[in-house]
Amino acid sequence: MREPHIDYAEVFRALPGMVALLTPDLVYADANEDFLRLAGRSREQLLGRYIFDVFPENPNEPAAAGMRETEASMLRAVATGERDTMALIRYDIEDPQRPGHWQEHYWSPVNAPVLGPDGKVALIVHRVEEVTELIRARGGPGGDSRARVLEAELYTRARELQEVNERLRTAHAHEREVALALQAAMLPPPGPIGAHDAAVRYRPAIGALNVCGDWYDLVGLPGQGLAVAVGDVVGHGLAAACAMGQLRSALSGATRVADGPAEALEALDLYARSVDGAESTTVVTTFIDWDRHTITYSCAGHPPPALVHPDGTVTFLDGATDPPLAARPTHVARPQARIPFVDDSTLVLYTDGLIERRTEGIDTGLRRLADSLAHHRKHDPETLADALLADLLPPAGTTDDTALIVLRL
Repeated sequence: MREPHIDYAEVFRALPGMVALLTPDLVYADANEDFLRLAGRSREQLLGRYIFDVFPENPNEPAAAGMRETEASMLRAVATGERDTMALIRYDIEDPQRPGHWQEHYWSPVNAPVLGPDGKVALIVHRVEEVTELIRARGGPGGDSRARVLEAELYTRARELQEVNERLRTAHAHEREVALALQAAMLPPPGPIGAHDAAVRYRPAIGALNVCGDWYDLVGLPGQGLAVAVGDVVGHGLAAACAMGQLRSALSGATRVADGPAEALEALDLYARSVDGAESTTVVTTFIDWDRHTITYSCAGHPPPALVHPDGTVTFLDGATDPPLAARPTHVARPQARIPFVDDSTLVLYTDGLIERRTEGIDTGLRRLADSLAHHRKHDPETLADALLADLLPPAGTTDDTALIVLRL
């Protein structure tokens, strides 16, 4: 059976209830018939104009604050890519036939983003339920006075709740800024590592709290060897950033005196038991011996590093995997394994934000990583790191941060 042709532009215009489309700059792109009728504006008065030029705030009722809250809600939808539901607001509209005369209105708005092909917000769906007549009916002659009092209390509580939410958003945004600054200070670019090129990347998660549990490190070893590690602290925000900084520093110190990666992780495991928030941290570390062309590695519950051979085959270093830090009730020696490599191979270490998705198994993410590595293997580490992030991370970002090291062997 042939599917019927649907004119979605006409469907939009006929939608019941007030619905408008705005650009990310808050300029009207379209509005349905109910929006035009109930707002008392023609299509020509709306399209191509900034929302608050069409509907300025009532200068006689600054306490209503409808414009400020509506703008903040729309910009949040643009910034986060998520729907933003507002509390009941009062937003008066100027009578188009009598300039300077304002009509009292109460609205219940929802702002939802529409993503474009690039994953960025292309439009905002601004859906509004007008409840002005309901508010007036409750307070008119013969109206239920008890219901009117209850309605007024609900309106007041909704306003208070919105103010509390706004303060929480501000506090969370500040915490994110502090955590990101701390993360940047503790994750500097790699220093000189001889003739071998390396690239590092860190991508914070979307959202105010989902940031700052991941780290990377490159440490010079005696005899011109090199240790490369990545780790991921469970949790988010400043607490995770602080735990991450302590663990990174401890592993860096242990690496310089340990006989191998397993011994370094054993020392880190003992230290993690005394650090708040360090339980169940995952970490993998590799010791590279340039003379013997070998990589010795040990993994504490972390996704396996990838060794990309010059012919494009990919080997995941999963031969020495153990539980995360401080996960066992008592200390147990950790395993390590060794693998040879040839010149022009590439070693890639990463955190789970690069490969894991809530709707997929980890094997799917590992296959996607292997395919991308094989495709881009001839690129230099800087180009390869950017290509991996472009191939594997969703355009709108993820809810987990991502650390990445690419090292040409």
